Amino acid sequence: MSPVLRVIVQPGPFDAEAESRQLSAGRADVGAIVSFTGLCRDEDGRLEALVLEHFPGMAEKELERIAREALERWPLTGLTVIHRHGRILPGEQIVLVTAASRHRRAAFEAADFLMDFLKSRAPFWKKEILREGGPGGWVAAKAEDEAALDRWNGVQPKA
Repeated sequence: MSPVLRVIVQPGPFDAEAESRQLSAGRADVGAIVSFTGLCRDEDGRLEALVLEHFPGMAEKELERIAREALERWPLTGLTVIHRHGRILPGEQIVLVTAASRHRRAAFEAADFLMDFLKSRAPFWKKEILREGGPGGWVAAKAEDEAALDRWNGVQPKA
């Protein structure tokens, strides 16, 4: 059976549990599902909201490219990537990565790989809206997110 791949960019929330169920429905070859849900932090009470912008079409294409790379590197049975855009409040979901495979290691590594690439390479722009009306602004890329990508250099597909 071919791996299932779903890449979605949407403004509203998602149901992580339903997405996991969908990756294993009707598939007796799934032995592990690893899921990561990223949430909007309140930044110690300073943040009112986070606004995520993207170019429709371009964002989906890049997320799909990254997801297909994960499918080439690991023997996955399925992969779902959902990324939200628009105004997101503290505590709300931003991103979901769910990887399914016959064995746990492939699912863990693929999910981790995807999140490292999403944090540093996904074409989304984040703007902070502060509670006190102080200067918010665009969120710059973090050096530690870029450094996390280095560990994936030379990682070969696993059989």
